[in-house]
Amino acid sequence: MTLETQNRKADHLRICLEEDIEFRRNSNGLENYHFQHCCLPELALEDIDLSTSFLGKTLGAPLLVSSMTGGTELAKLVNWRLAEVAGAYQLAMGVGSGRVILENPEVIPSFAVRSIAPTIPLFANIGAVQLNYGYGVEQCQKLVDILEADALILHINPLQECIQPKGDTNFRGLLPKIAQLASKLSVPIIAKEVGNGISGGMAAKLVEAGVAAIDVAGAGGTSWAKVEGERAENPLQARLGETFRDWGIPTAECLIQVRAANPAIPLIASGGLRNGLEVGKVLALGADLAGLALPFLKAATESTQAIEDLVEVLMAELKTTMFCTGNANLSELRQTAMIERSPI
Repeated sequence: MTLETQNRKADHLRICLEEDIEFRRNSNGLENYHFQHCCLPELALEDIDLSTSFLGKTLGAPLLVSSMTGGTELAKLVNWRLAEVAGAYQLAMGVGSGRVILENPEVIPSFAVRSIAPTIPLFANIGAVQLNYGYGVEQCQKLVDILEADALILHINPLQECIQPKGDTNFRGLLPKIAQLASKLSVPIIAKEVGNGISGGMAAKLVEAGVAAIDVAGAGGTSWAKVEGERAENPLQARLGETFRDWGIPTAECLIQVRAANPAIPLIASGGLRNGLEVGKVLALGADLAGLALPFLKAATESTQAIEDLVEVLMAELKTTMFCTGNANLSELRQTAMIERSPI
């Protein structure tokens, strides 16, 4: 791995852990939706079943430890701890962008967690724009094989690349290249934004190109414009990071648009989710899984126990949501109508 890439990975971790990098004015939009309380659920709390499946893999709960990091010693510790807990609870997990693996195989141990969690749905990850910078089917397949991944996340991040020092900003002609990759790769492709959202229309184009699942990754959580603004090498980049800090489609809006345009596509909702009630909301609004990143990152830098505690809290909050709406399983929860509360 080049020193520049290694420093960028280390900067991203440090900034996410130490700086104020979340959206300020643009929320995930979930505060505009609420459940109708059921005072007589006609079930016992112990009856509630959180198990589900995604892309043919069984899960103990509808949670994804979203892609975050890799390539440094701290990243290795984070990924190994996350994988240990994901394996214990049978949760899905993504790892950070694997481009560095292909640049320098020495960093593979900071990503390779299959031996720690042999049965979880594990997702490799690379930037879609890299398909315009020398990466193709061969490189993506190699990444999947090295990590023994069940799917490949293609993250799509035009705003981040605009602000990132020396960012890769040629996004021309990517849909045909995504289609070619989808037709030849041995595992499904998940298209994912990084916190600015995927619209219904864009999701339809990605599905037409052969993408097997969508992670909307909407606005409301970590702002990668702000993260890159914190890394700025000149006043222009810093200004761009601040100007576009709140840019994006709120997670709730993405979710509703994408589900309406694509009723059957496996769908992940991420972007500013911070508790199990919000997990319940996105499931009722059409998601199959709920992804969280920053809360897991903060817990992972503390201890394995802190991650376990977070998972237990999220599951308890989700079960309470289901109990107080009279839903014994996730299929029932997904049939629950959400009540929209108009923003004030």
